[in-house]
Amino acid sequence: MITLHEIRCRSLSIDHLEIPPGITSVIGPNGSGKTTLIRYCAGLLDPKDGTVLIDSKTPRQTDVGYVNEFPDRNILFSTVNDELASPLRFRHLPCKETEEIIIARAGALGVGHLLGRRMRNLSGGEKVLVALAAACITKPTLLALDEYDSHLDAARCAAIDTILRQSGTAYVLRCTQQMETAASGDYLLFIDHGRLVHAGSPSSVFASLSGTPFYPLSLRGLL
Repeated sequence: MITLHEIRCRSLSIDHLEIPPGITSVIGPNGSGKTTLIRYCAGLLDPKDGTVLIDSKTPRQTDVGYVNEFPDRNILFSTVNDELASPLRFRHLPCKETEEIIIARAGALGVGHLLGRRMRNLSGGEKVLVALAAACITKPTLLALDEYDSHLDAARCAAIDTILRQSGTAYVLRCTQQMETAASGDYLLFIDHGRLVHAGSPSSVFASLSGTPFYPLSLRGLL
């Protein structure tokens, strides 16, 4: 369980929140605090007050994978192969094992054909896919995704949902503006003006949001 208590960080103010294992989507208006929540749970921000624990450990004691909304900010190395290899090399895995993992994970995410390419020559969507592959290649406890899907089409997002469920990652926490993506998760958080307004299953949260711009019209009658 991810437990947040008395959180006060930038505009975010959450008294208490428990996030179960699985895929949790975070939605809300622009500037509502979604990214702050994601970055805080990933250990990239320290709150002024409050605590977050991931299975009784702090974020910085937890193996976390993170994907930024802006593709170029994810890039650390010049080639796709080195980008995927870096988390494994930092763990001092043998070269042969590293290469085997890279080939398997790249194939699963549909980026195997990019392994020989330079990162600067990829499209925005391709950069996101490589960043996602690098973030989950070590099977982290938490995978934090900040609007990664804004550069991907609906078919690719649906395929990635399947991959995320098969990744072995206990917690996926993703911020999204795509309501269909949000509806496909296990748990849904709606944040507005830095405060948690609704939390629960996608069907229960969207029922509370019926009539608002956040209700997914394409899913009407299906939730």
